[in-house]
Amino acid sequence: MSVPTPAPEPAAEAPPGQPWKAATAAWIGSALEYYDFFVYGSAAALIFPKVFFDSSDPATATLLSLATFGVAYAARPLGALVLGHVGDRLGRKKIMVFTLILMGVSTFLIGCLPTRAQAGSLAPVLLVLCRVLQGISAAGEQASASSMSLEHAPPGRRGFFTSFTLSGTQGGQLIATLVFLLVSRLPEDQLLSWGWRVPFWLSFAVAVVGYVIRRRLRETPAFARQAATEGVVRLPLAVLLREHWGDVLRVIAGALIASVSTIFTVWALAYATSDAVGMSRTFMLWVGALANLAALAAIPLWATLSDRIGRRPVFLIGAVGSAAAMAGYLWAISTGSRPLTLILGIVAFGLVYSAANGVWPAFYGEMFATRVRLSGMAVGTQIGFAVAGFAVTFAAEIAGPGGDDWSAVALFTAALCLPPALAALTARETHKVPTELLGERSGGPARRAERVTAA
Repeated sequence: MSVPTPAPEPAAEAPPGQPWKAATAAWIGSALEYYDFFVYGSAAALIFPKVFFDSSDPATATLLSLATFGVAYAARPLGALVLGHVGDRLGRKKIMVFTLILMGVSTFLIGCLPTRAQAGSLAPVLLVLCRVLQGISAAGEQASASSMSLEHAPPGRRGFFTSFTLSGTQGGQLIATLVFLLVSRLPEDQLLSWGWRVPFWLSFAVAVVGYVIRRRLRETPAFARQAATEGVVRLPLAVLLREHWGDVLRVIAGALIASVSTIFTVWALAYATSDAVGMSRTFMLWVGALANLAALAAIPLWATLSDRIGRRPVFLIGAVGSAAAMAGYLWAISTGSRPLTLILGIVAFGLVYSAANGVWPAFYGEMFATRVRLSGMAVGTQIGFAVAGFAVTFAAEIAGPGGDDWSAVALFTAALCLPPALAALTARETHKVPTELLGERSGGPARRAERVTAA
């Protein structure tokens, strides 16, 4: 049932330049937001086992630290239910502003936490609590930013404009890596006492800058039109599960591709710098930085290609290719060869994975109608991302007591790439469907007219 509601913005169409403003806001906001998120990932692999857990047992401390990385992903489905509902009821802009502030505050607080030596078992408990808040924030960030840029995008360019959200994510990861490169040059005692806190404290600036940028953004014409004509849905989740349950399942399966990112960013970093391999922390951070730099160039190119040939083939390239490319990358690490590790890291994460990563905001968003788009993207992606988040913990277990069974982790990663490939193979191709007809199964305008009459 729909509820007629005044449109948040009076304009039915986007003013000139608004698509670029929406894409820029998505890029900058996602970069700032995911800077916070990936700072935690680097710290979980390199710092937290020594600061928040019992360092006398390094293997167990690392496992527990990586588990806290996954906690945020467990919280994300709950955040998606709440933030998706609010976003489809009140608009995309409100969620974009809220998620940025919540992420900035929770990350800043992590930098203020007492260590295990100072507060005992309370320290990791507080760490997990802050991590949960990060997860709730991230649950609404990409879905709201992607919905905003998709609904502002001009015809035939939705892939390109929505890709700014994921380019921003990679930009945030790049910034986080560079910051950790700087602090990792500190002497070990300074790094473990106060140096690791600096990247988290910088999130205060993240919240301020992001708030200013996103407050100036207009609500999308699609949402304004929906609210002014048919009205917003009382219970978006009910409509979503009734009319789009198959696509929700596809998005959940597709979102498992994020396992490639978490294993590359966290597990491979921990493995490469462990005693089993012995690569330096600085070198591996540079691998991540250069791979993300390559992704910044590759993502919009893959997205533009999807505007020409379709979302499904490009997503399939990323899903199937990542299974093979990640196996090559983990093998390269096991050899201890720096050149091989650098080259295959850039290929796996910067180029191949970017095919799926760059196109999914448009691919998933186009599955849903405006009235449930944010809910559909948020719920579907965050359930899949929850599994991806704990893929790091499972990988640590699969790698064995010594943490050096890279081949088992490679097979595990390949298995997680299979559901995304199947999701793409069973999905509809939507890159040429007009924005106002997205999510319609049959009848198009006639069905919409029936809903307007019912409302």
